[in-house]
Amino acid sequence: MSTTAPRLKTSAMIASFADAGQKTAPTPFGHALARLGDSDERVVGLSADLAKYTDMHIFRQAHPERFFQMGMAEQLLFGAAAGMAEVGLVPFASTYSVFASRRAYDFICLDIAEPNLNVNVVGGLPGLTTGYGPSHQATEDMAIFRGMPNLTIVDPCDSVDIEQAVPQLAAAPGPTYLRLLRGSVPTVLDEYDYTFELGKAKVLRPGADVVFVSSGLMTMRALQAAERLAADRIDVAVVHAPTIKPFDEDTVVRELDTPRLAVTLENHTVVGGLFETVASALVRRGVARRVVPVALPDRFLDAGALPTLHERYGLSTDAIVARVRGELRAAG
Repeated sequence: MSTTAPRLKTSAMIASFADAGQKTAPTPFGHALARLGDSDERVVGLSADLAKYTDMHIFRQAHPERFFQMGMAEQLLFGAAAGMAEVGLVPFASTYSVFASRRAYDFICLDIAEPNLNVNVVGGLPGLTTGYGPSHQATEDMAIFRGMPNLTIVDPCDSVDIEQAVPQLAAAPGPTYLRLLRGSVPTVLDEYDYTFELGKAKVLRPGADVVFVSSGLMTMRALQAAERLAADRIDVAVVHAPTIKPFDEDTVVRELDTPRLAVTLENHTVVGGLFETVASALVRRGVARRVVPVALPDRFLDAGALPTLHERYGLSTDAIVARVRGELRAAG
């Protein structure tokens, strides 16, 4: 009698990307922002009718007098946040990444970035972290935002990154964009000698054969793939680059300027994200290196269950391992 894999339910479209049994932390952004609000009365939270789905509800419960529900009006959300920053408050304004990057770009650009205000844009469901199709999958958000002057872009790996990033984003003088990981977020980086530093990349593990440069949830996958490849005696280094802009060219270029197979890994389209940030850094520094991108394709993606989509589009650990083995075989 043949057996088939269990059919995934609709809930898998919005499920956590954490693996079964993996250590997670609940709503790390919301709790980090609530703690920051305890010590800094300037911190305010805003949402465009998505507080529950961007973990802003935790801040709302802790500091209801400093929470503002702006309704389904993203331009108003960021315009109001700009006004609050003008009078000395420190706003964190949350919505889905697609709405921040596609729908409200001009308001963020001219109301926030041009006057260089301390407004923190918090974007939920970045990249392929939802299966609801192109209307909700912000696969190109970093490409959209990288060209905006003054804007800092952070793509955190896990709950450790998020909890440590929130106070640093608040302290940064200009605007920031955080690619939010919401709900039950994996806790990965606590097993490494790691501390989040805004604008810095960190070498999480050394390796003699391959070097991964990764951001966001793909650092978790990079570490998993490195462990799997070690069983084949393939020694993989992992460099985590959570800040996409300003980019830590010194650390990344130093790690890539070696004979090792170089691979970038990102939860974003191959156009305009980490891969092209790394490639431009290498060109500017005069380093001639081939870099293999593990990224989403330059097209609108399917709807479906997240595990299925991550496998289909090459973001799964299995897909990364297969890609590295294939590249090393081709190189002889």
